[in-house]
Amino acid sequence: MKELKIFGVVAFFTLITYWGVEPFAHSQMHKHVDGNNFVYDGKADIAAASKDKKEVKTAFWADVATISKLKGDVTAGEGTYAICMGCHMDGAVNMGGVTPPILDHAGSIYDKNYLIALIKDPAMASNVDHKYTDTMAHPMGSIKTMVTEPQDIANVVAYILAKKAGEVTPKQAYVEACGRCHANRYGKYTQIGFVPATKANIKTGQDIDALKFKQKVAEEQALITDYMGKLPPDLSMIIRARGAHYLETFVENPQTQLPGTAMPRVGLTKDGFEKVLKYLEKTGEPSLAARNAIGPWVIGFFVIFTLLAYLWKKSLWRELH
Repeated sequence: MKELKIFGVVAFFTLITYWGVEPFAHSQMHKHVDGNNFVYDGKADIAAASKDKKEVKTAFWADVATISKLKGDVTAGEGTYAICMGCHMDGAVNMGGVTPPILDHAGSIYDKNYLIALIKDPAMASNVDHKYTDTMAHPMGSIKTMVTEPQDIANVVAYILAKKAGEVTPKQAYVEACGRCHANRYGKYTQIGFVPATKANIKTGQDIDALKFKQKVAEEQALITDYMGKLPPDLSMIIRARGAHYLETFVENPQTQLPGTAMPRVGLTKDGFEKVLKYLEKTGEPSLAARNAIGPWVIGFFVIFTLLAYLWKKSLWRELH
C-alpha cells in the first residue's frame, strides 16, 4: 500500500508540473497575442499605427470595405487578370528581391478583403509600409497605377475567387503562400522549388546537376536576403519550436509578434492557414500520428505492468508481514 501512496504523490506532482507549471512558464517566456480569426479589416493596423499614419490607414481600410461590398463581374475580371499574369506565372523570376507567387489557388487560400487591399496598395495590405517612404517602391507597387477603379478591383477579385480556387493540398498551400521565401529542409523544399532527384557521374563521382541546383538556390537566397535584410528561416521545425498559436497570430499579422519585421502579411484565410499548418506538422513531426496511435497502448502496458508488479511484490512479501 505504501508503494501506491508514493506512486500517487509522484503522479500528482508530475501532473501539476505538466499541466500547471510548464504552461505558465511558457506563457511568461512568450508574449500573448490575440488573433483576429483571419478577418482583415485593418483594425489592428490602425490601432498600432503612429499618429501620422492612423488617418491614412483608416481611409485605406474604409475604401477596402467599400469595394468589398461591390458586386464583381467575373467575365470583366478575367480581362483585368491578364495584367497579373505578366508576373504571377509558373517559372516567374525574382523581381526586386522576391519571386511573384503562383495564383493557381489564390481564391481558395487568400481572403477577399486582403486581395482587394493588395491590389489597392500592396505595401499597406501586407502591413510593411514602414519599409517605404513611398509604397510605390514595393516590388508590386506599380499595380496601384494599373488597376485603380474600385469596380475593376472588385471584378478581378471576383474572378480570382471564382476561377483561381478549387481544392488545394497542404503542400500546395505551403508552396504558394510561404515557399517563395521559406525553405523546408525536411520537406526537401527550397526557395526555387523541391530538390530534384539527381545522380553523381560514375567516373568523376560528382553530381553536377545537384551542384547547379544548389548554386541557383544560393543566388535566390542572396536576392531575398538583400531585400528582406536577412534570410527568412527554414520552417522545418517551426511548429515544434513555436507552436500553433504563435504561427497563427504571426501569419495573420507578423507585426504583432515581431514589430518592424520585414515579413509581410500574406492574407491567408482560416482554412488556408490550416492547410499550411498541416504541411508544417507533417514535415516537422512526421511520426506524430504514429506516436499518438501507439500512446494509449503504451500507457495501458504500464498500467498493467504496475498492477502485476504490485501483486507480485505482495505475493513475495505475504509471509513476512
